Amino acid sequence: MQILPDFSLKNFNTFGIDAKARQFVAVHSLDDLKTVLEEHRLENKFILGGGSNMLLTKDIDALVIHVDLKGKKVLGEDGNHVLVESQAGESWHGFVLWAISQNYGGLENMSLIPGNVGTTPIQNIGAYGAEIKDTFVSCDAMNIETQQMRTFTKDECEFGYRESIFKNAEKNKYIITSVVFRLTKDTHKINTGYGDIIKQLAANSIENPTIKDVSDAVIAIRQSKLPDPKELGNSGSFFKNPIVPKSVYEQAKANYPEMPHYVVSETEVKVPAGWLIEQAGFKGKRFGDAGVHKNQALVLVNYGNATGAEILNVAKMVQGAVFEKFGIAIEAEVNVI
Repeated sequence: MQILPDFSLKNFNTFGIDAKARQFVAVHSLDDLKTVLEEHRLENKFILGGGSNMLLTKDIDALVIHVDLKGKKVLGEDGNHVLVESQAGESWHGFVLWAISQNYGGLENMSLIPGNVGTTPIQNIGAYGAEIKDTFVSCDAMNIETQQMRTFTKDECEFGYRESIFKNAEKNKYIITSVVFRLTKDTHKINTGYGDIIKQLAANSIENPTIKDVSDAVIAIRQSKLPDPKELGNSGSFFKNPIVPKSVYEQAKANYPEMPHYVVSETEVKVPAGWLIEQAGFKGKRFGDAGVHKNQALVLVNYGNATGAEILNVAKMVQGAVFEKFGIAIEAEVNVI
């Protein structure tokens, strides 16, 4: 375990921003993690997972701890379900593909989401009608101050739309080290409610899809809309889909009758942020090396040498234009550092 000074984080964030860490260390075991936290108790620390849900707008004047814990295993089975544990440093997409290869269902709709397993509960990641909370059982986490381990149950995580206790009451207090999921073994609940999935399955001439068929469809859809971070720097969806009061939606819809929406409750409606951004005229727009992707307006991209500040400026322009046009505020899903 080596602590490296003045370390470039360009290859450790999916935007490809060349920010520097004052110090950097990768930890591969709980003992390593505990030792680093104990020995650097008084220093500023920054915890880094897969680097897929953040925008670095400056150098990190801290010890950056890269959580690189690996491994996955079956903890037990009962009836139609299996409990599977993954260490935090496993690639999320790799873990999803592994589960499908074992015929374990429940994660397939979230195929190809970038990042590592350990950060998925923080954001309660989701896609195409599925969220982490649907299969989540618990996660183990180390207290940064005391190095004590704690298990968080599903209820204790207080999951919401792209929300959890780790973004609120317990923010910056714990490092998630492993996650346990409850997946199906034989009788899978196939989730094809989203139109894009239905269209892709039809294009593949599939009438009775398996979990692998759903995963393949999701991968094809995402690849058609979203750029590969290895080829074009991005962090997936940069903005959350706004949930607004019905009155706000109806007021906007009066001016824009074609505005799509999804009913959340009797009083709230979710509006696709991508549609709002596209209607505001930003889809495919480029500002130097920063811009909005040509195929998916939710995605901000780094065409090569954009700084985090330049990408953030584009985000603010988008937010301002959407609010001015529709009276709807859109929030960043990505953590701005």
